[in-house]
Amino acid sequence: MSEAPVPVIAIDGPSASGKGTVAERVARELGWHYLDSGALYRLVAVAAARAGLSLDDEGRLAETCAAMTIEFRDGKAWLDGIDASEDLRSEATGIAASKVAAYPRVRTVLLTRQRGFRRLPGLVADGRDMGSVVFPEARLKVFLTAALPVRAERRHKQLMEKGMYAKMPDVVEDLRRRDERDATRPVAPLRHYSDALFLDTSGMTADAAVATILGWWRERSEP
Repeated sequence: MSEAPVPVIAIDGPSASGKGTVAERVARELGWHYLDSGALYRLVAVAAARAGLSLDDEGRLAETCAAMTIEFRDGKAWLDGIDASEDLRSEATGIAASKVAAYPRVRTVLLTRQRGFRRLPGLVADGRDMGSVVFPEARLKVFLTAALPVRAERRHKQLMEKGMYAKMPDVVEDLRRRDERDATRPVAPLRHYSDALFLDTSGMTADAAVATILGWWRERSEP
């Protein structure tokens, strides 16, 4: 008799929707592993910057992606043995990662690595194509979003807490451009698929969002 597949909760959504915070907390509550797929694309962007690669060179970016060594330990992200945690959090890295993620060859290389995070007792994965491409068989798929002004306020607060000055209109425009780029890319565009439950967190706390997803999971897990 074959073993039961490792359960997966896939949480997708746009930038600054709060999906990372929520997904990580859901994983902690369940005692499962957590995959921040966006961190992998950010690591590719950091590796490219360290190597002086052009973000227009899809071939070299894919090669870099295949060769780099990635570790997540001690609450940090390590790239080729060097702590890259601070680099990952920069706004420039986020913008570069969004562009890198649009390349089919880069996505193909990372697909196997992402699926490698699926281990017992389960996995909570967040990103933009977790439920549509990486884990299409996930038992629970969630599309987590929030209104653009709300997401802009959240991102602006994050930047200010990091000591990074940013004008609100610039933050709004940056998110709008990212939304457009993610929704119109030819490979795995970001969208709310019919088999994903929709969760608008505009008027919700993170606690409420976590509780909602855990409730959905309990419903899906009942025999």
